[in-house]
Amino acid sequence: MCPQLDERLRVLGHPYFHIYLIRGKERSALVEMGISATADIVIGQLSSIGVRPDYLIITHPHSDHVAGLDAMREAFPLAVVIAARGAAAFLDHPKTAQSLVEEDHYMSSFMAEHGFPGRRSPISRAPSLSGCMVMTSNDTLDLGDVVVHFLNARGHSPGNLIIHVPALRAVLASDNLGYWVSGAGFFPIFFTGFTDYLATIDVIESLDPQFLGLAHNVVAAGADVRKTLDDARGAAVHIMERIRNDRREDELVAEELAREYHRDELALYSRENILSCCRLIVRRVRELLD
Repeated sequence: MCPQLDERLRVLGHPYFHIYLIRGKERSALVEMGISATADIVIGQLSSIGVRPDYLIITHPHSDHVAGLDAMREAFPLAVVIAARGAAAFLDHPKTAQSLVEEDHYMSSFMAEHGFPGRRSPISRAPSLSGCMVMTSNDTLDLGDVVVHFLNARGHSPGNLIIHVPALRAVLASDNLGYWVSGAGFFPIFFTGFTDYLATIDVIESLDPQFLGLAHNVVAAGADVRKTLDDARGAAVHIMERIRNDRREDELVAEELAREYHRDELALYSRENILSCCRLIVRRVRELLD
């Protein structure tokens, strides 16, 4: 099923992975690549509406946003891949590549157990972004009556983009507000900087979107947009203050956070992945104190 927010914007995939299709009169762009287990679902959805995207947009180079890229390239060999500066270098790091492959295997097994089996094997190597089109803040992409604006986003990941479609008053925010967990609210994921993370939320709010699309679980429209932004900001401040006031060893703090958050939708990721995330979050808060 392909919910249509506007004749020019659709949400594909399923709740665990939102893949966005932006259609202009002349060209179309697919935002987010998901994982190997979501690729054939999305390819099938695109086939059902007769669309072959001209652009494949990587919001950032984490495994759950880029592991499906090679499958999409195979299906749409003429499509141009777009990413932010820094994304290719992040993927090329040997440690990143190994972790990406391992997580794709884990997430694919989780998807199969929860009713979304992939028709292809998990990836055996990390995709490359070598030679992709690099977009940065103030760059635009004209699809024909729909212009996509790109903004660099800091706080969550290297090589990170926000997608703004002014004509639709839409912002595709990827993971820049955190990861929504139904039993716990937003899991704040300021992996590269707490202050930058809050500043990015402020930027999104300043765009005054009437549609806010996250990469996982949450799509907000109208009055729900402001609430979603407030919830994300509040969750980040809350966890920052909690960590700042906790004088235990960093590893103990991270392990406690991982036990609390590795549940519900966040169980999509391995426990080691979530523990690594929590270690980064603790480190970023300690840097504020330093």
